[in-house]
Amino acid sequence: MTHVIEAEVGIIGGSGFYSFLDDITEVTVETPYGPPSDALMIGEIAGRKVAFLPRHGRSHSVPPHRINYRANLWALRAAGVRQVLAPCAVGGLRPELGPGTLVVPDQFVDRTYGREQTYYDGVRRPDGQVPGVVHISMADPYCPVAREAALVAARAEDWEPRDGGTLVVVQGPRFSTRAESLWHAAQGWSVVGMTGYPEGPLARELGLCYAPLALVTDHDAGVEVGGGVTHEEVLTAFAENVGRLRQVLFGAVKGLPTERDCLCSRTLDGVETGIDLP
Repeated sequence: MTHVIEAEVGIIGGSGFYSFLDDITEVTVETPYGPPSDALMIGEIAGRKVAFLPRHGRSHSVPPHRINYRANLWALRAAGVRQVLAPCAVGGLRPELGPGTLVVPDQFVDRTYGREQTYYDGVRRPDGQVPGVVHISMADPYCPVAREAALVAARAEDWEPRDGGTLVVVQGPRFSTRAESLWHAAQGWSVVGMTGYPEGPLARELGLCYAPLALVTDHDAGVEVGGGVTHEEVLTAFAENVGRLRQVLFGAVKGLPTERDCLCSRTLDGVETGIDLP
């Protein structure tokens, strides 16, 4: 395992979010699951070491269904990270959740397929270790402490967030059909994205705190009229709000406790994983 500079907080950035920290040190981390999306960019916010990882690579070269989520979360933990904030671009499934709305979900629904979604699959790794089969509770999938830090930080920026809601995660890279979008909305779900799974569960399997910050960039196809959203429109909408979101993330990092006492931190207590965690 490559030795890296210790960090405390991780931020996994999404579309249009590749320049986040100033005065950074780039660190390449090797993992048993292959390379992460990019090097970790380590800097400081409010006196805390933060590791930023561009989810799609800094040139947006990795589509959502090919992201090495296992390597990404493993690399962050190897860097010392124990709390993760995860901004992402989403489509709104309700008329009131229009572009520019910030949603801090408390649930997700997985509609992806074929993604490597666990560390504990019983398959021998290249380093010879064999993970056990471990079942992790996901009834409440996101860290309540990290969610609260994000909500408080958003309100401090006069950006009233939507507290709670369900993020439905689709395979991508295509956007939803109008019929799919109408079905998602009919289930009572709030927003739709492509990267929230298996990112959250993998963080939980490593005993990390994790909370998504979902920025609505468009009304999804079942809500809007016209031809449907384009990739360029998503990037433009994200860019219009990225400065504001950056300030919210700075505030959330400052608001995260330095000592964890949430259930996330105790996920692996008494669990035989069969592998050495970094």
